[in-house]
Amino acid sequence: MSPSNPSHKQQQHHLLSLFLQFSSLCCCCCCFLSFCCCHFWCSNILLTVELFPEGDGKKSWTRNLRVAFDIVFEMAGSEVFLLGAILALSSCYFLPLSGAQVTDPLEVTALGAIRSNLVDSMDKLKTWNKGDPCTSNWTGVICFNFTFNDRYLHIKELQLLRMNLSGNLSPELGRLSYMKILDFMWNKINGTIPKEIGNITSLELLLLNGNQLSGSLPEELGYLPHLDRIQIDQNQISGPLPKSFANLNKTKHFHMNNNSISGQIPPELSRLPSLVHFLLDNNNLSGYLPPEFSKLPKLLILQLDNNNFSGTTIPTSYSSMTKLLKLSLRNCGLQGNVPDLSGIPNLGYLDLSHNQLTGSIPSNKLSNNITTIDLSDNHLNGSIPLNFSGLSNLQRLSLDNNNLSGSVPSSIWKNMIFKGNRSLTVDFQNNLLTNISDDLQPPANVTLLLYGNPVCANANQLHIVQFCQSRIITQKSGVLENISFSCNPCPTELDYEYNPLSTMPCFCAVPLGVGYRLKSPGFSDFLPYTHDFEYYLTSGLEIALYQLDLDSFIWEEGPRLRMNLKFFPDKSSLFNVSEIERIRGMFTGWLIPDSDIYGPYELLNFTLGSYANVIPNVSTSRLSKGAIAGIVLGAVAGAVTLTAIITILIMRRHSRYRIVTRKRSPSKIQIKIDGVKDFTFQEMSLATNNFSESAQVGQGGYGKVYKGILADGTLVAIKRAQEGSLQGSKEFCTEIELLSRLHHRNLVSLIGYCEEENEQMLVYEFMPNGTLRDHLSEKAKESLNFAMRMRIALGSSKGILYLHTEADPPIFHRDIKATNILLDSKFTAKVADFGLSRLAPVPDIEGTVAGHISTVVKGTPGYLDPEYFLTHKLTDKSDVYSLGVVFLELLTGMRPISHGKNIVREVSSAYRSGLVFSVVDSRMGSYPSECIERFVSLALRCCQDETDARPPMTDVVRELEDIWRTMPEAGKSMPVDSEFTDTGKSETTPSSQTRETYSSADISGSDLVSGVVPTITPR
Repeated sequence: MSPSNPSHKQQQHHLLSLFLQFSSLCCCCCCFLSFCCCHFWCSNILLTVELFPEGDGKKSWTRNLRVAFDIVFEMAGSEVFLLGAILALSSCYFLPLSGAQVTDPLEVTALGAIRSNLVDSMDKLKTWNKGDPCTSNWTGVICFNFTFNDRYLHIKELQLLRMNLSGNLSPELGRLSYMKILDFMWNKINGTIPKEIGNITSLELLLLNGNQLSGSLPEELGYLPHLDRIQIDQNQISGPLPKSFANLNKTKHFHMNNNSISGQIPPELSRLPSLVHFLLDNNNLSGYLPPEFSKLPKLLILQLDNNNFSGTTIPTSYSSMTKLLKLSLRNCGLQGNVPDLSGIPNLGYLDLSHNQLTGSIPSNKLSNNITTIDLSDNHLNGSIPLNFSGLSNLQRLSLDNNNLSGSVPSSIWKNMIFKGNRSLTVDFQNNLLTNISDDLQPPANVTLLLYGNPVCANANQLHIVQFCQSRIITQKSGVLENISFSCNPCPTELDYEYNPLSTMPCFCAVPLGVGYRLKSPGFSDFLPYTHDFEYYLTSGLEIALYQLDLDSFIWEEGPRLRMNLKFFPDKSSLFNVSEIERIRGMFTGWLIPDSDIYGPYELLNFTLGSYANVIPNVSTSRLSKGAIAGIVLGAVAGAVTLTAIITILIMRRHSRYRIVTRKRSPSKIQIKIDGVKDFTFQEMSLATNNFSESAQVGQGGYGKVYKGILADGTLVAIKRAQEGSLQGSKEFCTEIELLSRLHHRNLVSLIGYCEEENEQMLVYEFMPNGTLRDHLSEKAKESLNFAMRMRIALGSSKGILYLHTEADPPIFHRDIKATNILLDSKFTAKVADFGLSRLAPVPDIEGTVAGHISTVVKGTPGYLDPEYFLTHKLTDKSDVYSLGVVFLELLTGMRPISHGKNIVREVSSAYRSGLVFSVVDSRMGSYPSECIERFVSLALRCCQDETDARPPMTDVVRELEDIWRTMPEAGKSMPVDSEFTDTGKSETTPSSQTRETYSSADISGSDLVSGVVPTITPR
């Protein structure tokens, strides 16, 4: 039957679904039974050894083994065991079919808003109407393959390239705060660019080119710290370039050509350390060319054609742009002389045409890499210099439509070697050239144009006349020819084609189609570069050279080079799904390395063709290898399961040894650690009134936190692990042992633990004044004054420093935030929520704690170190970043991310503008201005994107101590109202209404880690 038959497809899919579900059930049965047998085997072997300790020989051991088997069979026959097995197997069977939502609900809501703002005329987003974005394969939605500290999956990429979408962009895009790639290229989206995109602080690629967007560029885009590429070209954007773009320290690619952007190019952009490509041609820019651009250390391409810099000159400083490969300033209204650019060693493309440049052409020789020199349509005079000779890579020399005079030089093409498709066009038309050598005989690969010069009016020799014909030079487009074979037609059921470069002639395969464009190529003639380009592209994609067919190419206005590419499978007739996704990901993720000669590229389309209906599903023509493997595995698992069940029943029936034992709870590893108490579950239940809701004071990723009162009246905080947070007994023991050795005034102390009845609890000292965040919120009854905030900052810093330098092994917290800084009855800051999962690498011989790669990023959005988020490399500086955010909270009262504002960005902007006091929390009363300035400066240094730019914790503590010492003594006395404190008593006594004063002695110390309890030495 033809694979195109719909009913046949449906039957195959239905059968495949049933097979896979059956296989899943069989696998679950097998795994569950194996687990049960192993568990009861191990536990009951130990039990029989206890019951029958006498006897050393083989006979005793055999008997014990038989007894252990009987215990297993006895338990397997119980109703409770069978009921548990049925429930477990049922849940195992239905779990794969349930489609439970695991994507962050806020992001799911945001996607719904994004979808409602779009018009999907071709129903490309139909998958967005069902299931979960990350687990149901929503079109264009790509998620991280791991969860973060909040236990949700998050959206990594939104790729909606060329889907014929219209409508506008929703501000809800700003809620996708983990996203790295936003791609709406080549659609019909109108409206403005939402400023909320500036909230996606992890964004690396912003790709909005080829739409109908209008309005101005939001200032907020200038605060995306990890943005690598911003492509907004071919829209209708107007207004000026925001000065905030000067903050984009990691941005390499500015592609904003073909818009209506106006005004002066901000000189501040010259501070961009990573800028490589600056493409703003075809806009309405005016003013002057910033001389400061010569300071850009990595700039390769400066392309500003077709703007209106009327009356301005080309800065002479541009001659010192030693990295520059391409300078294109065509039709910009420029005046003055042509600068001497001979000092740019790798300049490959120079276009200063269609301006009002005057004077003579500089006589110094340009780079030998130059392929194109276009000085046409200016007012240049003088003679044509001899320095154009010997440029071995030159493809086009255009000096037409000027006032050049003298002789036609015949040495330009001397010493040039023309191989293959290599050619040279020399255009001297419409000048004042009067003389020509009698032996002027350029090679066949050289096109010389002299029309419109006086020398042609006097031409009476045939060899001169041939150069005097009027011609308009156009760049060569074409279809590349391939070796042809006499082959039979390929099958027509799919889009089969012959791969013209295949090592197997007449081999039919189904290719992928790719539309590809070079946005600023460094040459005028592509033919000599085709083979090198094919090698460059296939190397970047990690495929064989014969898999690429460069079908055709065409030059477009710009000049830009558009080409149609075909990619064929390697020695196979069809691509597999993973290879298609890999190749597409290389293009859409801009993972192909940049090339000096080919310049920046863009993906125009990725045509799946016959693969379009195959990628989302299993192959309809035959069962995939994965499906077959699943069926075989399921069948084997089912057979093993049935065999095991039958074996148990037979052995159980014939068993002659039965014993009756008393019930006992599963054994656990006994923890005996000095300084902490082993509590029973009953004690914990009594302390919390059976874990009542009224006793619950918080909840986090680990589980719920309860306020409890022990039998001796001690107030405690009890962290009860939820099911997903339970550890093995050994790991739990190790964590208890570690926590018991951490003693510092600014760390929450561990009092005890409980491990019993599948429960794990940690018992800490209770912090009556709650979290720092409680007192920074607008709902706080009383606000913290500046001295109290400084005291909290210093105390929490000392606690972190202790974890980094005094704990053995060192600990990186990884989740420092205002809710993890607790306050005791005297408002002493104590850092909470650290433990085994945050162990740091061991310091090296010099005492430096190196970073290590973490497979799962843990942290809280807004506090998360951006470099740790991107590289997964955790260092002590990751904690410094998070602590810096807490400092900014202390200063402003703001949350890290709130109402579309990022605290680091807001304070940084105010600080640079000299308006830092405008963001300081007005509720903290009076404060010394110089202390505020130093505190802000320290906080922002801690929040630098680059790890190396952040201070170590020792410097942080020293700086805070210095700030504290410079504060007036009067400010260090901090009255604390009793309303803040919670003594744990049901009634308030009169004495509790008095005010207490705490002096600086509470935080001072002789060393940087002051507060260490001297009677306990860390191991």
